[in-house]
Amino acid sequence: MIKEMKNKMALAGLIFIVVILLFAVLAPVISPYDPASIDTKSVLSPPSKAHIFGTDTLGRDIFSRIVYGARISLSVGLIAVGIAVLVGVFFGSIAGYYGGKIDYVIMRFVDIMLCFPTLFLILAVIAILEPSIFNIMAVIGLTGWMGVARLIRAEVLTIKERDYVAASKVMGASDAWIILKHLIPNAIGPVMVSATLGVGGAILTESALSFLGIGVQPPTPSWGNILMDGKSTLGVAWWLTIYPGVFILLTVLSYNLLGEGLRDMLEPRIHN
Repeated sequence: MIKEMKNKMALAGLIFIVVILLFAVLAPVISPYDPASIDTKSVLSPPSKAHIFGTDTLGRDIFSRIVYGARISLSVGLIAVGIAVLVGVFFGSIAGYYGGKIDYVIMRFVDIMLCFPTLFLILAVIAILEPSIFNIMAVIGLTGWMGVARLIRAEVLTIKERDYVAASKVMGASDAWIILKHLIPNAIGPVMVSATLGVGGAILTESALSFLGIGVQPPTPSWGNILMDGKSTLGVAWWLTIYPGVFILLTVLSYNLLGEGLRDMLEPRIHN
């Protein structure tokens, strides 16, 4: 019963993610207005037939901004996690395969990186660099690879002792070939789960940075800076914070549910 419920919830998460991805891809078709179009006659209009999610302090349509904001928030989440996975897989596979001093140096560096509070590290780097979407993707990715490295290292330590790896060495295969052909493909399962869960975390981080005003800069819409715009009018325009907040909540929850479903599928022996 519990497993069936988890599968249904994971499927629901996947469906919602697909819907949001379609929103992002088809934004010019779905959006009824230009997200940057200012209409002084419709400032802080509540939800209506003309503006189903209402308008903001500049008269911009909130639904259009949320649809276009999905492009930014999802792009940041997916690309940042992609960077984290690439860096983590590289260092984790090298550490696990070679062991010894190389493993020691890499894992101590991982430990040092984990000692820094991630959000404060990101804030410090963003404060130095220009706050742009590309810098945000890179910074979130380059501060989130350590968990992936540990996962890959643990898997590689086990896989490298198997017979087919020893046979490849006897046949003269290079270390790079063994790592790319045998170790990484067989160790990637837990990383897929971690990456799926990480997308939700990256979206939350981007939203927090944009809410603080050092993330994606206006007039480019993201769910975080739409929330920031509604901060000063929360008492009179609830729709400015409720709608982007709900989309952030449901998207992050969907990725978490999908990640749990993948974990149960790839590692069926693990059950809570």
